[in-house]
Amino acid sequence: MSLYIGREASKLWKRICAETTTEINLLADNWKYILGGLIFQYIHGLAARGVHYLHRPGPILQDVGFFLLPELGQDKAYISETLFTTVFLSFVVWTFHPFILKSKKIYTVLVWCRVLAFLVASQFLRIITFYSTQLPGPNYHCREGSKLARLPHPQSLFEVLLINFPRGITHGCGDLIFSSHMIFTLVFVLTYQKYGTKRCIKQLGWLIAVVLSFLIIASRKHYTVDVVVAWYTVNLVVFFLDKKLPELPDRTGGASLLLPLSNKDRDSKTREENHKLLNGNSVDPADRRQRTQVNGKILDDANLVHADATSMNGA
Repeated sequence: MSLYIGREASKLWKRICAETTTEINLLADNWKYILGGLIFQYIHGLAARGVHYLHRPGPILQDVGFFLLPELGQDKAYISETLFTTVFLSFVVWTFHPFILKSKKIYTVLVWCRVLAFLVASQFLRIITFYSTQLPGPNYHCREGSKLARLPHPQSLFEVLLINFPRGITHGCGDLIFSSHMIFTLVFVLTYQKYGTKRCIKQLGWLIAVVLSFLIIASRKHYTVDVVVAWYTVNLVVFFLDKKLPELPDRTGGASLLLPLSNKDRDSKTREENHKLLNGNSVDPADRRQRTQVNGKILDDANLVHADATSMNGA
């Protein structure tokens, strides 16, 4: 038993090391996209913090979702946050499964490049919308009488840049249209819908997205319009961006030869193939027989013996 565990542990370690090497090479080519996406997450948080200074509490607007769904109450607001955290952590763990499992379909770095591209585009649209019109927040800490509903003018730029993390993120007001929670949830669900392999998990993901939508409204964290706009905006963003972004290589065959070439390697390969075509040679990669040059001619190994015999008879 101990021998079996040791053998499997050795295989797992080799798999992790091999995958780490592959992902590091991909990260070296795509670090700018990853870094840009992470920086924009801070910019998005900074924008949400900025609109909180503009927020003015007022009467809660009439909302059909508030009329249809019973209010959960402030003591049960954690339910939606718990479900969202579960979705977030589950997706992150799934994107790193190629380091552990033998069957893999994705590259972690390349998947996160796409995810961050979807998030940045959706959050950019979100920033435009919630700065265009500030609605009175329906959440409990955003209502009239709450000390957090209005922020005093900042004393310094440093106070704004810090965005009071994490309380400034969880207790923000004014950044309503459209829901940030639904942006992350829908991007994750759509990504797994395309690259995931378990049909039951795909169906569960959509069910959780619907349930989370109802919980957000029932918790009075957003108006119904914030959730509805998120549903069609994020789906449209992912639909159009997915057509523009390069497709991920499929790893279901189990080979690492599907690793995409860098721009330099791709250009070099293209020039080599064009050169062969101009000289009338085949560019079939399967044709890899060793050739030898004799008297200015390129001969195959099969013809090399005949060439040597001819040269000896003519000597």
